[in-house]
Amino acid sequence: MTRPGKRGNSTGAVGVPRITRVEKSVPDPLVGQTIDGRYLVRARLARGGMATVYEAVDLRLDRVVALKVMHRHLAEDPDFVARFEREAKSAARLSHPHVVAVYDQGHSDNLIYLAMEMVPGRTLRDVMRDFGPLTPEQALVILDPVLEGLAAAHAAGFVHRDIKPENVLLADDGRVKVADFGLARAVSTSNTSATQGLIMGTVAYLSPEQVEHGDADERSDLYAAGILLFEMVTGQVPHAGDSPLSVAYAHVNSDVPAPSTMRPIIPPEIDALVIHATRREASLRYQRAAEFLADVKRVRINLPPPRPFVESHDTLVVDASVAARLAAGKPVAARPVVSPPIADVRHRRRRKGPWVALVIVLVVLGAGIGGWLLATGKSVPTPNIVGQSTAAATATLGAAGLSLVVIEEQFSEEVPADLVISSDPAPGAAVRETGAVGAIISKGPERYVIPKVQGLTAAEATAALTGANLVIGSTTSVFDDKVPANAVASTTPETGTEVKPGTRVDISISKGPKPVPIPQVVGKKAGVVASALTDLGLIVLTKEKFSEQIAEGLVIAVRPAEGTVVNSGTEVELVTSKGPPPVEVPSLVDLPKKKAISTLKGLGLKPKVIEAAATPLDRVYSQDPPAGTMIPRGGQVIIRII
Repeated sequence: MTRPGKRGNSTGAVGVPRITRVEKSVPDPLVGQTIDGRYLVRARLARGGMATVYEAVDLRLDRVVALKVMHRHLAEDPDFVARFEREAKSAARLSHPHVVAVYDQGHSDNLIYLAMEMVPGRTLRDVMRDFGPLTPEQALVILDPVLEGLAAAHAAGFVHRDIKPENVLLADDGRVKVADFGLARAVSTSNTSATQGLIMGTVAYLSPEQVEHGDADERSDLYAAGILLFEMVTGQVPHAGDSPLSVAYAHVNSDVPAPSTMRPIIPPEIDALVIHATRREASLRYQRAAEFLADVKRVRINLPPPRPFVESHDTLVVDASVAARLAAGKPVAARPVVSPPIADVRHRRRRKGPWVALVIVLVVLGAGIGGWLLATGKSVPTPNIVGQSTAAATATLGAAGLSLVVIEEQFSEEVPADLVISSDPAPGAAVRETGAVGAIISKGPERYVIPKVQGLTAAEATAALTGANLVIGSTTSVFDDKVPANAVASTTPETGTEVKPGTRVDISISKGPKPVPIPQVVGKKAGVVASALTDLGLIVLTKEKFSEQIAEGLVIAVRPAEGTVVNSGTEVELVTSKGPPPVEVPSLVDLPKKKAISTLKGLGLKPKVIEAAATPLDRVYSQDPPAGTMIPRGGQVIIRII
């Protein structure tokens, strides 16, 4: 938390749209008291709708802290207390140079409190209120560390939910810190009616999904950061209204306009950052803080160096020599330029004094990775780490007394994975001694696996493929026995293939099974017919039947009948001939030879007569096969005559 500078305004607090300035004449019963046997309250710094902030001394560790004491009506809500303690414990695990540290939390004597890092300085709200819109380069210098803090928090699983100028602190030494992680969640999920107006007070920065569903993720914080950038460069929020409800409605139903529509001098690069960060559809925004931060850094390269800026008629110009004298604690006379100061402006300048100039100079003279570069700092040339692995780059920088900070990981077709693509500062450029060098690390070639879309509708397949950074190519229709009509049958390249982003993927849409007419098959060899029908995609079932007319092994009939049109995959029954039906051999013994021969021929059997030279009885005395045997028509029966 911040401690106000001389005659500065008091600090902001989460969920508090306006902070009441603390007057020394107003007594506070907690000043001079020791809370929870540990924190000696020395002074009241600020009071808001949810909490009062005090300067206190941690008697156990002998350090100055900012003690945020929640109002008693909140302490009486068990639900809020439980959520507050849970969120505070989580936030205490977050450690980053651009995040206000949470040291402790407690609940004592009907008071719940947070002990936080004391950050002497002012809030971004104070600066904008006193000096008006910032230049684009000044705004990005402040937004850069805000996004670094958010990136670290998101990586640790935290979503802020209440990014706004009151929660961005500008320290006297030029550091930028984000305050109050976790408190917005504790307030927004409380059932206490007294908390309902607090979050609504920050409705100017709420994302559409927070307004509509109460949902918030990393992209919600980036939406608020986009609104923050809009307000820094224009001096106003994009959506305003007579009530919080009308503002919330605007977030859901209206796009955030380009800042240049408010101030034409704003460059298109700033417009692009704001518009991308504040898309109403969360999937169209920056998905990670690192992506937003990378674009901010790229835009900063093309902007002029940041310079101190205050509202018109009160511009201060401070060069590097002035900054050096300020940093050394020596008096400096600021040179007013542009328009002659009027009486009230002269009064305001005298009131703000050198502290204002110091804060502005420190903030806008440029931000290095992990800290701010002062004009008096010693510098060393940046070692060349391009092409080195992360471990090797860390060692190279370590040997020079520098540290490595990974700005972003990017895909690269040329640079193998885990190697440095570029550094900031560039090789050979000056970097502060013991400072940090940012690096963009290669993730190797960007490749995507073609997802399985078989069986999906064309619209579903298109969404899946474009979601995998692929492009829909041609669409064709094919017959397919297994995939229902109007569903995707196949892709080219096939499912599972690794391809470059933007690869065109052709899809084939099933027309269902292919229609097939049953060909003429009767009288043809069954084996040949079965093979031909299978080739047509039909399922062949066979059935045998005796036939007097159709020889054995030939097709007698087909069902469905010849000429019928069916879909491939349909079952087709073939009736094949087993030849003529069998004949029962009659009893021929003791029949006269002629009678026996006549009987066999009448049954379609062939008699074979065996007789001696003399057959006085002329009758059958044996037969083969015996009577009752079933043999094929045309079969032979042997009879012996005596």
